[in-house]
Amino acid sequence: MDPVGQKLLHIAKTELGYREKGSGYTKFGDWYGKHVAHGGGYDYAPWCDMFLAWAADKAGVEDWAGQFASTPAHASWFQKHHAWGHKPEPGAIVFFSFSGGKSIGDIEHVGIVEKVHGDKLTTIEANHNDQLGRADRDVSQVVGFGYPAKVKVKGKPVPGTEVKYQPKHSAPALSPREIVGIPGSEQQAAQTSHSAPEQPLVDQSGMLTGLLAVVVFGTATLAIARARVKVPVPASGVQLRKHGKHHRKPVELPVDVTPAQLDEADTGTAVMPALTAEAAVQAEDREFWGKISVLEEDEELAFWDSMHSVMANAHPSERASTMAGM
Repeated sequence: MDPVGQKLLHIAKTELGYREKGSGYTKFGDWYGKHVAHGGGYDYAPWCDMFLAWAADKAGVEDWAGQFASTPAHASWFQKHHAWGHKPEPGAIVFFSFSGGKSIGDIEHVGIVEKVHGDKLTTIEANHNDQLGRADRDVSQVVGFGYPAKVKVKGKPVPGTEVKYQPKHSAPALSPREIVGIPGSEQQAAQTSHSAPEQPLVDQSGMLTGLLAVVVFGTATLAIARARVKVPVPASGVQLRKHGKHHRKPVELPVDVTPAQLDEADTGTAVMPALTAEAAVQAEDREFWGKISVLEEDEELAFWDSMHSVMANAHPSERASTMAGM
């Protein structure tokens, strides 16, 4: 089906049964004289091709279908636009010669093909028995066909063939029935109901709420775990010093000390070598045995304190015997 001819057929079907008035007047000839020819004398003229001009205007396809009152001129226009041929198809403009001629100059009548039945055509024709109606024609009467969709119009796509943009990865748009959940037919609904066992629908709101709860719980747990991590506290008496002069705490210098003296002393300060593992072990040994010696001294003092208490409270005779025993 020629997409432009399809639009013409739609308009033509709405006018089926229109009959010319007395003396051959038609509204299509009247319209053609006023809007296309811009002159008089067309309202009573043969109107088979002027009707197609009117229908093309109503369908908005005049650039592809052409607008003519002369059928040979119309056929020549299709030929000029490389849209002329001899193969019948629905929607094509068909040009007839009832005298048997096969040249464009022999054309006498025009219509639009509605159906093709082998060598027989069903057409819609204006000025056929003084009215707009259907006709059954034999292809032997045809001089040729004009194909409106083959006419090239600069900067314009052929009507009815426009491709709507759709993102590459997007799904096709849903139909109104799919959006509201209405089955296409009772048969389709029955097939859907028996095609698979009924499954409980997932509660999407409940699922989202559960997921949100998991996220909140996980965030709170992570915050508590971080709060429980103990930051090492420096030993008493040790002051941590932040690097960088912007973190230094100002100190008031003694009266007899100047900044220059401090700088000089800083440059002359010797760097202490790092302690070796052996020196560290020795230092730990000295600290351990120092504590042991302190404990031994404490025990001796406690012993002599107890002896002094006994001697002070003893009888003079007991005191003498005790001293003799020592």
